[in-house]
Amino acid sequence: MSDWTPKLNPTVDLRRLPLNAEEGFVLSRLDGHTREKDLPALTGFPPDKLRDILARLVSQGALLPGTEAASPVNTVRPPEAPAPFTDHPAPSLDASDTEPLPEAESSDGADDDDAGATDDVPETVQGDYRKLFETRLHALPEDQRVALAHGAEDPELSALCFDPVPAVIKAVLENSRVGLAHARLIARHHRNPVGLEALVARAAFAADTGVRRFLARNPQLPAALFRRLWAMRRLMEHHKLTVDRDVPEQTRRTARELLRQRFSTGPSEEKLELILNTEGRALGALVGMPVDGKTTSLLCGRTYRSPMLVQNIARWSAAPPALIAHLLKQELVRRQPQLRMMLARHPNAPADAKRA
Repeated sequence: MSDWTPKLNPTVDLRRLPLNAEEGFVLSRLDGHTREKDLPALTGFPPDKLRDILARLVSQGALLPGTEAASPVNTVRPPEAPAPFTDHPAPSLDASDTEPLPEAESSDGADDDDAGATDDVPETVQGDYRKLFETRLHALPEDQRVALAHGAEDPELSALCFDPVPAVIKAVLENSRVGLAHARLIARHHRNPVGLEALVARAAFAADTGVRRFLARNPQLPAALFRRLWAMRRLMEHHKLTVDRDVPEQTRRTARELLRQRFSTGPSEEKLELILNTEGRALGALVGMPVDGKTTSLLCGRTYRSPMLVQNIARWSAAPPALIAHLLKQELVRRQPQLRMMLARHPNAPADAKRA
């Protein structure tokens, strides 16, 4: 890309331009000093796509043309109605997220369901929606907001996702234009359990990774609702919630209870995945929880090269005798006397290992 520095046109009122979500987002990132070739890292758009967006902005008069500016695209978009009440246009309702889910333990690995799960709406745009609600919509009577929510379009529809009244949230969810972006806003910012119940009543929203992530971090999520949503999730998902510092302590406590329940009845493959992917750190929350014969067989069928994993198994009081015997035969344990000593002190260690 070129060294051209895109600058806003001071003579044009951007609010009157028919900008789409991508064009508005790019405009919000321009400071008049960043060169075109540096914008992909700032916006997250590929260079070719960003060049087309800048060309459209120049053709609409939003940006001052430069000698090195991108050539305008050949097609001319029909004019669209301007978006009132906000400096940023609404995002596409099915746009992919950009905020990664934080990992409390880097070695845990990512679940398949969590891959690519991020937040649709940039923080600056969310601030505009909240401001619109607080300055324009919150003063309306509740019944008026309910009626508005049934037929609203963005940005008003997104702004109403910040309404604290459950009746308004239910009306938003009944709107035919509602999508995942709105569901994630509600899961993230709504603080009434009744409204959250209405949200998860929609199966498509309850199954979305982003909605579940924001619900888990919502301090008003009822424990009963959490159990209903996560009862059959994978053990790795329960473990991640128990160590996620963004999750309220009440939810983390419920997640620990569910983890123990699921560990006693869950598939052996999930138990193996949990133990290996966390290098045994998850066993600290599973004190006194034994494993079945199939899980023991799977654990004994592997070669161990991680000292951390061996140490955590050695501290696990419910480790089966066959697994302790298998670990004592590993080359890693033979070479490190401290590991062999820890295993030999385990209550389930073979008698000959204790004598040695």
